[in-house]
Amino acid sequence: MEMTSIQNPWHNEAHNSAQAQAQPPVLLLRGLLRESRHWLNFPNELANTLQRPVLSLDLPGCGALHQQRSASTVPALRAQLQAQWQLRYPEYQQKNVDVVAISMGGMLALDWAFAAPSQIKSLTLINSSSAGLSPLWQRFKPQNYLNVLQALVTSSHQREQLIWQMTVNSPINPPILAKWQQWAKECPVTRANALRQLWAASRFRISAIPSCPIQILSSVQDPLVSSACSQALADKLQAPIFSHATAGHDLPLEDSEWLVSKISEF
Repeated sequence: MEMTSIQNPWHNEAHNSAQAQAQPPVLLLRGLLRESRHWLNFPNELANTLQRPVLSLDLPGCGALHQQRSASTVPALRAQLQAQWQLRYPEYQQKNVDVVAISMGGMLALDWAFAAPSQIKSLTLINSSSAGLSPLWQRFKPQNYLNVLQALVTSSHQREQLIWQMTVNSPINPPILAKWQQWAKECPVTRANALRQLWAASRFRISAIPSCPIQILSSVQDPLVSSACSQALADKLQAPIFSHATAGHDLPLEDSEWLVSKISEF
């Protein structure tokens, strides 16, 4: 298991060369309470391998957009992301995009592929889920319920420790955790926005099968979301699934090399 470094730019945009910028982009989407910086150095690793631009967006209420109000449904959140995509990256609007998305980001990516199929070239979904395919106790393992309640009422410093416990199987890496805590201080997610995003994720339900190619990546030992949810998605979407034996929910943090290889092969 290889844990990535903490060296990363603010927006995690990787444009390594003029040749790379001419290629179709890869768009990264994170999940609940996370922002672009939580990808750490993964965007640079992926861009170096693919020789393509790797871009990212923050959800309203998170990261650079932490002062904005988060929508409370996945379609409304997706619409906010689409508007941000058009505003921030006008140079890529004529190119369809490969999306790599984790957790609730996967729900947003699926909804985007339903709503605007001409914009999405492919989907890589990491440790995601859908209501109707998996029960709540698999989509959100019961041993985390108390931690989530604590995370909503405690300080941002303690909340990030709790999030590590719920999403990472490796021992706490103090420099990375310190970065998480600093980002939470710089760009705090309000309790109201956190609840809106939790509500949106809990209600997301697949309504159709996108026409683009899809692959599913799953962490067998995910302490937050059962890997059975990824299997259910793979069955519903008729998509190949690849499983990591030891990583937790935050697969990009714990084994970015494995993740880059699966995306590159795809």
